Amino acid sequence: MFKEKILALILAGGRGGRLGLLTDDKAKPVMPFGGSYRLIDFALSNCVNSQISDVWVIEQYELHSLNEHLSNGRPWDLDRTHGGLQVLPPFENDSDKDGFAHGNADAIYRHVDFISEFNPDILLVLSADHVYKMDFRDAIKTHLEKKASVTMVTTRLPKGESASRFGVVDADKNGRIVKFDYKPDQPENDLITTEIFVYDARTLIKTLKHLNEKNEEIKDYGHELLPHLVAEGNAFEHRLSGYWRDVGTIESYWQTQMDLLDEKERLFFDDDNWKILTLSAQRVPAFIYTSADVKNSLISSGSRISGAVSRSVLCAGVTIERGAEVSDSIVLPEATIEKGVKIKRVIVDAGVRVSREKATKIEAARGKNKNAIVVVGKRKIQNARNVES
Repeated sequence: MFKEKILALILAGGRGGRLGLLTDDKAKPVMPFGGSYRLIDFALSNCVNSQISDVWVIEQYELHSLNEHLSNGRPWDLDRTHGGLQVLPPFENDSDKDGFAHGNADAIYRHVDFISEFNPDILLVLSADHVYKMDFRDAIKTHLEKKASVTMVTTRLPKGESASRFGVVDADKNGRIVKFDYKPDQPENDLITTEIFVYDARTLIKTLKHLNEKNEEIKDYGHELLPHLVAEGNAFEHRLSGYWRDVGTIESYWQTQMDLLDEKERLFFDDDNWKILTLSAQRVPAFIYTSADVKNSLISSGSRISGAVSRSVLCAGVTIERGAEVSDSIVLPEATIEKGVKIKRVIVDAGVRVSREKATKIEAARGKNKNAIVVVGKRKIQNARNVES
């Protein structure tokens, strides 16, 4: 282990507007994933597996849903007398009475005094809406070897995905980042930041204070902070070659879970040596009735399946009634698909009952594009293409 003092900071305050109605009443980091997990589980579990025990979570939107899941860090063995999990909620200061950050870099700056008091050598900054496995010690080792101000963990985007939603980087043969473009309209390549950053803590604090003194409004990393550090010439990359997905949009949230259903691939988080931990309720096992027909699907505990399910992910407590057909879909906890209903390429929000009447509205929302993903809530139905990206 490193002699340097390391603090992990998970940014979990975003509203998650790109997920539409799915985040109307819950924080994006606690969105269900893969039937049994929540999005923030991956960042927390990677910290624990990397033997990083000081983990702070910056909150903002829908605190109650996030705090309920965090449970003081118990599921990740972070409920400790000294160190462990610490939650940083919004707070008022002299310059801003609402306490809400205006971007991810601003979220760090608002807590800079607490970070300075902790006095880390290295600050590992993570997002809470990405799905991946990574030993953060590898990136920290690269960071120390390069004596970098910031080390950005990068990856190549899968074919077919646009880099315009990300920070796009260009690095020389030594790994030094020579160019950084934040969410460019026309990306020059497919090498992007994964929003996993290793900072020299003192340099970061000094830079944030400098940007604030210039009266620049600190927003996201890509607006001021990272371009400033890249321009100073001491920013490097650490390449991540394994599985990594951003699930911040409805399409990516759906597609990433469909990826889990590839019968030729092993579930990437099915690894006894690198467990993804979560808070889960005690439930009876799923029950598959004789009338059911289940193929190529993930079925979570407490579910009752009497109908047909194919290539779908069902969360805990889902009911599929006799004669219902569910395909290429994600059904969130405690939802019910009623008798005779057929749905395809649909995300059903938690607790929703899908009747035949609602199924008709789903197809109306889909319109002429039969491949569109439709999200079904208790009060409204959205075509994913109509949600702001």
